[in-house]
Amino acid sequence: MDGGLHRSRALCRTAGLRVVRASVAVTATTTIRVVGTAGHVDHGKSTLITALTGMDPDRLREERERGMTIDLGFAWMTTPSGMEIGFVDVPGHQDFIRNMLAGVGGIDAVLLVVAADEGVRPQTREHLAIIGLLGVERGVVALTKRDLVDDTWAALARDELVAALAGTPLAGAPIVEVSAKTRVGLDALVGALEAALAAAPARRVTGRPRLPVDRAFTMAGFGTVVTGTLLDGDLRVGEEVELVPGGARARIRGLQTHRRAIDVAVAGSRVAANLSGIEKDAVERGMVASRPGTLRPTSAVALRLAVLREAAVEQDEELKVHVRTAEVMARVSVLEKDAIVGGESAWVHLRLAEPIAAVVGDRVVVRRPSPSETLGGGVIADVAPVRTRRRDAIVALERRSAPTPLVRLLASLDIPRTASDAADRSGLDARERDAAVQEGLANGEIVALGDALAARSIATDARKRRSPSGG
Repeated sequence: MDGGLHRSRALCRTAGLRVVRASVAVTATTTIRVVGTAGHVDHGKSTLITALTGMDPDRLREERERGMTIDLGFAWMTTPSGMEIGFVDVPGHQDFIRNMLAGVGGIDAVLLVVAADEGVRPQTREHLAIIGLLGVERGVVALTKRDLVDDTWAALARDELVAALAGTPLAGAPIVEVSAKTRVGLDALVGALEAALAAAPARRVTGRPRLPVDRAFTMAGFGTVVTGTLLDGDLRVGEEVELVPGGARARIRGLQTHRRAIDVAVAGSRVAANLSGIEKDAVERGMVASRPGTLRPTSAVALRLAVLREAAVEQDEELKVHVRTAEVMARVSVLEKDAIVGGESAWVHLRLAEPIAAVVGDRVVVRRPSPSETLGGGVIADVAPVRTRRRDAIVALERRSAPTPLVRLLASLDIPRTASDAADRSGLDARERDAAVQEGLANGEIVALGDALAARSIATDARKRRSPSGG
């Protein structure tokens, strides 16, 4: 890429980072893992990331003056075994939960940080709940500030932490006692992170890349830069992208991962994309950069909403909805009952105040706007729900969330569609799509209609309507 090194250095200067020569080449086959922090305010998340990586993730002057993370911060490292890890450092204060949610949607594992001198605090518990709602299944717990407490106090803090983790995705996760000040335990922490990430599944690749934007800024001489965690496919320098919602188009002038100029950004990696042909004011957090025509905005989503034990959701209640980096107000229509009490779940339609870019399979977290409270979450089953009788809507959603790819694909073949379109509506990757199509054609449940496919029942009904005798 012409000017790649110069652009790389300029990008780093803009982000307030020092420039280093790349020691590991990033290619289309490189596996890069992303870890998000979680934990209560002032428990040492940013300090720990700085000790691990040598980079201060707090990039805003106000953050450094207040000694508190306000927005998302980023850092990275190469472990002794050669593993590439990017860190998304999130704020711990309750006033900035919205920023925390924007940062943890695309991570492979979580690094939960709990200070040994304070123990489990309110945002520790709320972050744990959010981790569960987002489906994050692996992580490591750092018991920080170990230099401030004696062995007896540390043992009490560990016991309290084990109790708090029970019943959460991090129950049984390794707990590593560390001190960012003395560097005690840091090597063990890196080893525990490596082990957790080694067990993480490969990132899903559908061939339709999405870059949910968590940050946009202008770089003098180069224009607009957006950052995010790349999902579902690769992006290349020179490609055209569309910003959804909105439909504005731009071309990728340059790409970076971990300060290094690259030609191809791989799914699952932290990416900075230099975009030409678009002004920074036309881009905002919550938008998604994708290949033109592959992603449509939606103003309604359907999901099975699981409500936290201490919360409740009322019929037609106004909620704040978080999907990837997007945040939007919505009204909830509960399909199975008049309300969802704590600890229960039900199918719902969320009618969004503004359109967002979302796909089947994306995780949703809902919060009450005032007083601010996390209520629950779930997995999107439909991004184009239609108004129909409640019972019919529930049956359709049950099929869309079935455990087998074929049943989910059949639910999307309610009208003739291409295999690719039906797979997108079903949340299937290319491998699952091809296997389901082959199985459906073989057993007769799917019928080919030219370039399209349809469920046999739909095709049969269509033939009956076209037949003069109706048979």
